[in-house]
Amino acid sequence: MSVPLTLLGLLEREPSHGYDLKRDYDAFFGGGKPLPFGQVYATLGRLARDGKVAAADSESSTGHDRKRYLITELGVTEVETWLAEPVEPAPSLQTVLFAKVVLALMLGRDAEHYLDVQRTAHLQRMRELTALKETSTLVDTLLADHGLFHLEADLRWIDLTTARLGALAEAVRS
Repeated sequence: MSVPLTLLGLLEREPSHGYDLKRDYDAFFGGGKPLPFGQVYATLGRLARDGKVAAADSESSTGHDRKRYLITELGVTEVETWLAEPVEPAPSLQTVLFAKVVLALMLGRDAEHYLDVQRTAHLQRMRELTALKETSTLVDTLLADHGLFHLEADLRWIDLTTARLGALAEAVRS
């Protein structure tokens, strides 16, 4: 997730204060992991330094200056470019899941047990996401579906790898 580009996109929609950007980011993109206020303001500072946002006006409230930020033409161009680029369609071939299985086999440890533990963790997360869908907004439901589809793919890989552990062990030990 690109926080700077996402904040730029939110600013293209309308000029906003940092706390409004945080609220909208958390609501639409946080996925249960809120963006820290410090990260919002540090990112806005870098975007302003780079000419992608500007402070539109300031209002003073309880002794604190509240800046409203707006996107510049340079920022709009960056958002347009980012939106036009496809997301990398395939995950990295060197995942932690894969590395743990191979290392377990290389070290003579029980890779099947590791895969069973991982399967259990994936199934638990799938139950959590499925429950979340029952009480969520459309945005959160679609995010949960995205996570579920990735977990399903991992489970298929876990099953396939478990079935091939003997051959994989021979390949990595030779």
